[in-house]
Formats: sequence, structure tokens, C-alpha cells
Amino acid sequence: MSARLSASFDRLPIRVRLASVSALLTFVILCAFAVAIGSLTVHRIRNDFNRQVQDTAIQLPSELHITWVPFTIEPQLSDFASDGNHAVIKILTLGGRIVAQSPAGTPPLGAPQLSAHTIHGYRVVSRPVVVFEDGSREGELIIQYGRRVSDTEATVKRVELLLLLGVLIGTGFALLAGMAIARRAMRPIAQLTSTAAEIARTRDPSRRVPQSEADDEVSELARTLEGMLRELDAARSETESMLARQRRFVADASHELRTPLTSVLANLELLAESLHGDQGEAARSALRSSQRMRRLVADLLLLARTDAARVVAREPCDLAKIVVEAAGELGPVSGAHEISLDVQPAIVEGARDELHRLVINLIENALRHTPPGTEIRISTTTSPDGQVQLVVEDDGPGVPQELQSTLFERFVRGAGDRGGSFGLGLAIVYAVAVSHGGGVTLEPRPDHSGARFVVRLPAYSDLDDDRQDHRPALETVID
Repeated sequence: MSARLSASFDRLPIRVRLASVSALLTFVILCAFAVAIGSLTVHRIRNDFNRQVQDTAIQLPSELHITWVPFTIEPQLSDFASDGNHAVIKILTLGGRIVAQSPAGTPPLGAPQLSAHTIHGYRVVSRPVVVFEDGSREGELIIQYGRRVSDTEATVKRVELLLLLGVLIGTGFALLAGMAIARRAMRPIAQLTSTAAEIARTRDPSRRVPQSEADDEVSELARTLEGMLRELDAARSETESMLARQRRFVADASHELRTPLTSVLANLELLAESLHGDQGEAARSALRSSQRMRRLVADLLLLARTDAARVVAREPCDLAKIVVEAAGELGPVSGAHEISLDVQPAIVEGARDELHRLVINLIENALRHTPPGTEIRISTTTSPDGQVQLVVEDDGPGVPQELQSTLFERFVRGAGDRGGSFGLGLAIVYAVAVSHGGGVTLEPRPDHSGARFVVRLPAYSDLDDDRQDHRPALETVID
């Protein structure tokens, strides 16, 4: 139980814990103070009450003048006891018979006793009184004087209530003051937290951390964070510089590899045509491997250019025509797949070769990951808000759920990849789309089957709208 309470307390904010501990200590101190003061005050009130009863009972025999025959009392008992002061006086004979009382109808005060006692809610003191007649002693009576204890107890209750209210109010003030002090003490921490959140949002470790004016633990924490951020900024600069050098190296190396690869491919093609038998087969195998290497180098070169932010020359080009050319290029190798086109003129400003590679990769991805007989539909449209949309969808098995989050990352390959790809096709699609100011997404189809890739690019703004609206749409089916 204590462990659970401790765990619950540890989950509270620091300022709440500080204020709670402060309020608890104040509560304990005030309780001890209230118990001590209350005990002394209640004891004093009760002692004063008992002393008043005792003193009044002692004074009554000397203040009352009682005659035996006729039996009279001067002054009247009502002058000393009435309903107003909640006092009772009874005069009894030695045999216990009541000869006078005030006020009338009060409860009995019990048999006379030498010591003070409490009975029927009254504090009672008994004292003897001697009755004289013409200077001679005629007899002896007993005076009982009592006062209601409830008046004193009511005062005691009020004192206890005031002390309890004082403890609660004092604890409440201590809690509020603790919260205010804790909030003020935690203000530098809150500033550090806000600065850290801003650094996390902007990813800019070069920002300054606010320093506390006091030389305390918070100031030491701020200095530590400041040093850590400086080191992180330096490490980030070094990493970015190293990555930039790597990107330049990959881009330059990929570019330089194209020339020797072209020469190797030309020689292998010549050898494959001129040699026969095992030597010819070896030459053709080497040619296929070199062609695969050329595709890989081309892919790496394209990705390296986008990583290094190298922008090739761009010009207005019709994405619909690029789609038709790419579909025609892949038509002979599409097998039993059916490629259908529904393309509208869609002019974008970009690198034609890169956009051609984007379309080729999307179609090859659909061909590679769908069974024979699957229909692949490709469409291009231009929306009124200035966006060109390219959609490549199929009714195949779709993209596995576990691959959707990493689909556009590099070297990601599906379990059923039968084409021997490098896992760069969709990464190139994403890189080309982003470098052209757009993006690519995998969207669910209405019937929840197959895959639907949507590329959105900004339309070319300088195009004559009338010419674009009157161009005929291209509707083609390639078997």
C-alpha cells in the first residue's frame, strides 16, 4: 500500500509535490500548536468556571440573611440565581428537605457533599449556613449552588472549532503559498523546457538556453544543456559536412562510371554477336550483368543528384505524353498484364528523363508485384487548384500492411519480389516527385483491393489555358 502511494506521489508534478509537502508540514505544526493551545485554553476555561462556582458558593452564606420565624431570606434568591445566568440555589435542612430554591422547578442537585461535583448537567457546591434569631443561634441549613456545565462546554466547543478552522485555513494558505513559491521556483525550469521544445521543433541546436540569475542547480543545468547543445551543433555540422561530401562523391562517381560502363556494354554487345557456343553465352551473361549494373548506376546517380540538391535543366513537358511513351516502352514486356491509359494533357515544368523514370518505375512496380492478367490503369489530370495528378492503380493483391510505412525508403523489397529489383524503384519515384515540388502517396482504393499510387506535381503556370483545355484526351489500352 505504501509503495503504491509513493509511486502515485512520484507521478505528481514537482510543484505539486513541493506545495503538498509544505502544506503537510504546516498542517502537522498547526495541529501540534492547536492541541497544545487548545488543551491549555480548555483547561483554563473549565478551571475558571469551577472557581467561579466555588467562589459564589462560598460568598452566598455571608450575603444571605435568613430568619427562622417567620422564615425569610434577604435578599431574594432570584438575585443570585435565575434562568438568565443558568444558576440554581437550593436551601436544605440538615435532613435534606428543601425549604427554598430559585428558580423553581429545577432538577435535584443530589445530596450535599463536602467537595464540588457534577450532577444532572450542573456543577454543584454545598456550603452550611447558620440561622440566628435575636442574636441566638436557632439552627443550621445547607446552601447548594449550581451552574449549568453546558455553557462552559459550548465555549469549549467554540474554541475547538476555531482552532480546527485555524488549522485548516492555515494549511490552505500554506498550500497556496507553496504552489506560488514552487511555480516561481520552477519558472527557470519551465523556460528551459520551452526552449528545449522549440529546439526540438526547429531542430536548431544553435539556439541559446536562458541562464538563471542565481548560481544554483538550475543555473548549472542550463550551463550543462548549453554545452551539450554546442557539442550537438558541432557534431551536426560535422555530420552534414561529411554527408555532403559523400553525396558529392556518389554523384561524381556515378557520373564517372557511366562512360566506362557504356564502353564495356558496347564491347560486350559486339562479343555477344560475334562469339558462339560457351564463349558467346559467357559474353551474353556478362552483357546482362553489365546492363543491370548500368541501371543500378543510373538509379544511384539520380538519387545522388537529388540528395546533393543538383537540379538538372528543366522545361515544360506534357506528363500525358511521357506516360504514353513509358507504357509503350514496357508494353512488349508486360506479358499477360493489361495496361490501360486515360490521360489528359498535364503540363509540368521538370526534367523529362527524371519524370520518364518516375512513370517507368511505377508501371514496373505494378508489373512486378501483380499476377498475370492484372489490369493496370494509368491516368493523368489537372485540377483547378493548379495540381497535376498521375494515378497508377491495379486490382492485384495490394501492398502488405507491414511494408506501407517503409514503402518509399531505399532498398526496401517485398517478400514476393520476382524481378530481381534493387529496392530503389519507389525511392526514386519519391525523390523525383519531391525534387519537382510535389509528392507521392499510397492511397486506399474504394473497393479496398489492389494498390493505388498517386503522384501530385505543381502544374506549369505559364501554359495557355485555352490550348490546354482543347487538347484531346489520350485513351489507350496496351496488351
